[in-house]
Amino acid sequence: MGTGAALPSAIGQALLALGDQWTLLILQRGLTKQVRRFADWRDELGMSESVLSARLKEMVAGGLLEQVAYTSGGTRHEYRLTPRAAELWPMLVAIWSWERTWVHHPDPPPDLIHQVCGARADAVLGCGACGTAFVTARDTATERGREATFAQVAVARHHRRTVRERLPDDALSYLPETMAILGDRWSTVVLAAAFLGIRRFADFQAELGIAPSVLSDRLRRFVEADVLARVPTPSARPQYRLTDKGLSFFPVFAFLVDWARRWYTGAPGTELTIRHTGCGSVLVPVLRCTACGRVMERDAVRFDIPTPGHDAAAEPCPAMREAGRRRCRRSRAACRI
Repeated sequence: MGTGAALPSAIGQALLALGDQWTLLILQRGLTKQVRRFADWRDELGMSESVLSARLKEMVAGGLLEQVAYTSGGTRHEYRLTPRAAELWPMLVAIWSWERTWVHHPDPPPDLIHQVCGARADAVLGCGACGTAFVTARDTATERGREATFAQVAVARHHRRTVRERLPDDALSYLPETMAILGDRWSTVVLAAAFLGIRRFADFQAELGIAPSVLSDRLRRFVEADVLARVPTPSARPQYRLTDKGLSFFPVFAFLVDWARRWYTGAPGTELTIRHTGCGSVLVPVLRCTACGRVMERDAVRFDIPTPGHDAAAEPCPAMREAGRRRCRRSRAACRI
């Protein structure tokens, strides 16, 4: 495989933008609770101001947030999601669905309400090209260009990695198993390589340009989490195969690939394409409601976020403050995607 591309592929650039635990949580709060202001993110996530400031600057530079003055003198600013960031909402819902099915929650996870049918439902991956209502990893084939590689993705970050114990542990926040996959770039590219059919240690290393010690650690974590299974072979070189739990993470991967294709441009030959074998077309990933079967749209779904012991009237949410209302027209716990 060639390595002459000047930039990572589109999916590589997407992973560079999103492969950080705090970035994912900032996006999630912006999408689910309409958080826009520095102090609200700080209080929601318990982040230090220096870490939050660094992430917000990165996200503005990366086209995920835009800084907008909200006072007449322009001295105070808020951070609004760009259209690029807003289109990540189905990926975040897919993460929620995977956690709800496969990960033990210490607190009840929020329900997803489809306002078209009124049901508290789950969301499954469908193909928008042919209308198939349920698509799994086994119903697809992934194709890539001759220059497609993940070797340039997991470059060193410019800031120190934050320890996992400092992450918020409320019902809305992602759980450690999810952060072990998406909140670390090496882990994310290892799982992406597994979806491309790579199974042997040496092949992972050659594909990713990863140090053996780092690769061993990530594979061990995935085996412990039951995302990969270590399978013996006659050659005495084990393979690492996706388990049912790992395969069920495919909708997240599909939405990420689709988002990257639409928002980033890679060098020729670095394309990554997922094809739905059922219809032969490039997969157009959509979310379908398990209750009514219809395609879910962003403005018709919301999370019913549990807030035990919280007085909704005592503390206005960011959307209420922005509108200057003392009372919200909807429950604070029912926040739109």
